[in-house]
Amino acid sequence: MTETRLTTGDFTEENEPFTLFGSWLEEAKKSEINDPNAVALATVDPDGLPNVRMVLLKGFDADGFVFYTNFESQKGREILATRKAAMCFHWKSLRRQVRLRGTVEIVSDAEADAYFQSRARGSRIGAWASKQSRPLESRFALEKAVAEFTARHAIGEIARPPYWSGFRIRPVSIEFWKDGAFRLHDRIEFRRPEAEGDWSKVRMYP
Repeated sequence: MTETRLTTGDFTEENEPFTLFGSWLEEAKKSEINDPNAVALATVDPDGLPNVRMVLLKGFDADGFVFYTNFESQKGREILATRKAAMCFHWKSLRRQVRLRGTVEIVSDAEADAYFQSRARGSRIGAWASKQSRPLESRFALEKAVAEFTARHAIGEIARPPYWSGFRIRPVSIEFWKDGAFRLHDRIEFRRPEAEGDWSKVRMYP
C-alpha cells in the first residue's frame, strides 16, 4: 500500500525562515487539538547534561522566539548561566517539525510587564506563590501560599515578580521538516553565523 502524506506547497521557495514559520504556525492553529504554540525547550545544566521540557511560545518575529518563565526555575537558571537554548515544535496533525537553536537574551521590562498583565489573575498569583523547580513539602503548602497571595492581592493590579520575565531565543539555525512517503522526508535548514547575520539555506538528507 502506498503511504499518504500531507503536502501543502513547496516551502523551499522561502528565502528567510520567519515568514515560513508564521505560515506553518497558522496552519497548526487550525488542526492541532491543544496548544499549537507548545514547544520543547532544551537547556544544559552546569554539569553539561541536557534538560528538556514543554513551554508555550508567546511571540516571535525577526528578532526571535519569546517565552516567559520564573528565572529562579531550573530552566531559568540554566539559560542565565549559558545564554543558549534550543526549541523543537512538532505538529503531529500536519506531520511537520521545526527545530531551532541560538543565543538567548532577556526581553525588556516593558514587554514582560505587558505580557504579565495579560495573564489570568490566577496565573499572576501563581507566579508569586510558586517557588518553581524547588522541593515542595506538600500540596497543601502550595495551596496555602496561593491563598495567602490571593488575600494579599484581593484588589488592584498584581505587579510582576522581579524574578519573572521573558527570554528571547535569537536563532542561528532553523530547520523545517516535512514528512514524506517511505521516510524520504523534506528537510530545509536556514543558517547564519550569528544572531544578526544573513541567512543561507541548505537542503538536508532525510
